[in-house]
Amino acid sequence: MKIAVLFGAKSFEHEISVVSAIALKKVLKSQIVYIFCDMQRDFYLIDATSINAKRFSSGAYKKDPKLELKKGGFYQKSLMGSKKIECDFLLNMIHGCDGEDGKIAAMLEFFDIDFVGPRLEASVLSYNKLLTKLYAKEQGVRVLDYSLLHKNESFAHIDTFPIIIKPARLGSSIGISIVHNASEIEYALDVAFEFDDMVLIEPFVQGIKEYNLAGCKIDGAFVFSIIEEPQKEEFLDFDKKYLDFSRTKRVNEAQVDANTIEALEKNFQKIYANIFEGALIRCDFFVHENVVYLNEINPVPGSMANYLFSDFESVLLQLSKNLPQPQKILCEYRYINSIQRAKGK
Repeated sequence: MKIAVLFGAKSFEHEISVVSAIALKKVLKSQIVYIFCDMQRDFYLIDATSINAKRFSSGAYKKDPKLELKKGGFYQKSLMGSKKIECDFLLNMIHGCDGEDGKIAAMLEFFDIDFVGPRLEASVLSYNKLLTKLYAKEQGVRVLDYSLLHKNESFAHIDTFPIIIKPARLGSSIGISIVHNASEIEYALDVAFEFDDMVLIEPFVQGIKEYNLAGCKIDGAFVFSIIEEPQKEEFLDFDKKYLDFSRTKRVNEAQVDANTIEALEKNFQKIYANIFEGALIRCDFFVHENVVYLNEINPVPGSMANYLFSDFESVLLQLSKNLPQPQKILCEYRYINSIQRAKGK
């Protein structure tokens, strides 16, 4: 199999996407075709044998062949016109803006390219934390209480601490702060508003358990990863998540009872439903007093959550054969033709 890995793009999580893509070299036995989208949203074909992080930070990638996206795939210009970059399917590994907000999904669907990743609607719902909460509640999945604050709005008085303040449309713990008293609120809001004009404010529950579960739907049945309990101090900050995105070894399975496993899997199924078909996602859950809450949906998880599966490549390849197909729409111009006939034309 030949897998095209699309990564980079214009995002605060650009570097994380680069690290995640490179990590797949140690995970996949299939041939990888690397397609890099830079901060100017230009596409480049990167040689898999020489790919490394410095190639992108130094700008050396600009010496690599430039690509263009059009009907059916990515193409490289040649003396004879253009040559299609062949692959069996494409893997969307763009984190954050562009890759998880729906832009790339819309382009790939528009140009009829088979890809593993969230489709447009799933991307929109999972990228915006407010929409995620509304969607989860509609699916019967609990979420923590929250309030929403837009930039330049007055901030309501809070008496109960600690709280957590986070940008509404950003991942990888960027811009997140835990606030322990009123004197810390203004600074935390300044940090969050650097990345978004809308923030969520939630209670920070001490002693809450956090579990990560990845999976997808293949042949109508759910395939689950093991359950991981992230090792952290107060919360998993950006630096720890940056290292997390380069993981290639399977992590240890969390020690949880059968009832908790069943509850996490049932909530995952409610979230995944039909809307995430074609994607391998990771859901991050909280468990407090035996009640499961959704924290967030990772529609393009770091390193594709390969570290949660015993045979990640097998799951990925099976998923690539179960991608949702667009509805066939025929246009026979019956309405226009009938009008023309009525006019005698």
